[in-house]
Amino acid sequence: MGAEVLALAFERPPIDWHAVAPELVLLGFGALLTLIDIAALERGRALMSALASIGLLAAMVPILTLALDGADRAMFGGAYVIDDYALIMKAIFVLAGYVVVLLSVNYVAEGDYWENEYYQMLVSSILGMVLMASARDLVTIFVALELLSIPAYLMATWRKRDLASNEAGLKYYLMGVFASAVLLYGMSLLYGVTGSTMLSDIAGGVAAGAAPPAVVTLGVIFVVVGFGFKVSAFPFHTWAPDTYEGAPTPVTAFLSVASKAAGFVALLSLVFVGFWNRTDVYQPVLWVLAAASMFGGNLMALRQKNLVRLLAYSGVAQAGYMLAPLAVAGTSAAVADRALAAVVTYLAIYAAMNLGAFAVIIAVARRTASAHIDSFRGLFRYGPALAVAMTVFLMALAGIPPLGGWFAKFEIVLALISASTVAGTALGVIVAVNSVIALYYYARIASYMWVEDPPEGADTSPISTPLAVTAALVITGGATLVFGILPQWVGRFTEVSLLAAAG
Repeated sequence: MGAEVLALAFERPPIDWHAVAPELVLLGFGALLTLIDIAALERGRALMSALASIGLLAAMVPILTLALDGADRAMFGGAYVIDDYALIMKAIFVLAGYVVVLLSVNYVAEGDYWENEYYQMLVSSILGMVLMASARDLVTIFVALELLSIPAYLMATWRKRDLASNEAGLKYYLMGVFASAVLLYGMSLLYGVTGSTMLSDIAGGVAAGAAPPAVVTLGVIFVVVGFGFKVSAFPFHTWAPDTYEGAPTPVTAFLSVASKAAGFVALLSLVFVGFWNRTDVYQPVLWVLAAASMFGGNLMALRQKNLVRLLAYSGVAQAGYMLAPLAVAGTSAAVADRALAAVVTYLAIYAAMNLGAFAVIIAVARRTASAHIDSFRGLFRYGPALAVAMTVFLMALAGIPPLGGWFAKFEIVLALISASTVAGTALGVIVAVNSVIALYYYARIASYMWVEDPPEGADTSPISTPLAVTAALVITGGATLVFGILPQWVGRFTEVSLLAAAG
């Protein structure tokens, strides 16, 4: 009898190996990178970037086969789910990671960096993001969050002999740990009043009326605030400008896109599943965060002289755009589906145009050794292709047709208007006003590149762009154009829903 009880206690839950294949592929290549580092040491440096790229592309294979299969899958009592939403987000993370590897190849190899461990950290962080896309309970969400965050803390300070990089990593770490503590406290409150970590159970527990309203309210607010730090929403953005400026530029690109998207993935799962029945709590909080982020990010970006720092504040405003539909999502099921599709669409397009902008910064900084806006003066004279590419990405970020950014903002505004509420209409007006503010500083940078003369004494010989960076520019530029010219293509893939899970 005792043996039978012991066997039941240690019985392995059924695992759908196809469903977890993307994570297993990334885990396997991460282990391979570690083994090569241990066995080959410096001789393995030349293999690291190639193996990381192959691993990320290999992870796309099971993602595509799962998408073709079309069936939703759930494991571990519903804590891990594969659906259309999870698959599109996994694809965004993996492809964004691949572009970051391309941006890192020459930057890391030519700089004073530990190259082997860099790619191990990058793959590990992407593994956490891919896991986050399928997480549907508090424990899995938190484990995935720490798996993606801890390597990111280390990567932010990868330029070890640079005080600015050390400061960037330290600020990111301290603020990240503080945000995790706030988040974990909110999760503990929700677990305490519902007795479950499953988001679907929490949805029923907080809506039943048996839980103390004050505790539920506090728990929801703490969780939202915790992820507000992760997505650099105002006023929880204070770590972002210094971290973006001090970290190695490919790491900054990674944090600005993939890490931000992972925070939104968790927030979307929590809002549309766990908190769905408490619109009275989360919607006002998200409305304030969205409006404050848009105005705060754009107004602070106006004063910036460093392009990386400017994009950090721009990222705060972009977070506000993506938070806006969540503030009206609880109006109805139809509005909720439109709001979710709008945020997923924005994340996909934002990944392409923001990574492209950082690719241009990396290419130009190889010549100027600076991301100061003045170093881009007259770029069209000696780097016309880079000037055109940067203009495309900046105008896309501003939402100018026919580039991808216009469709992203159009979907956001459409979701807000579809709610037919004063709050939604007001946020739609705020989005429009802030788009005009953002256009000013984006257009100012473009004018520097096209109209101004190069700085006195600057090297104006043609810029040679490494092959890997050129490939990144082609991928991101092509995606930015296609998303704008053929919006129905991206829209078809981002029509997803989480409401079935809220049940």
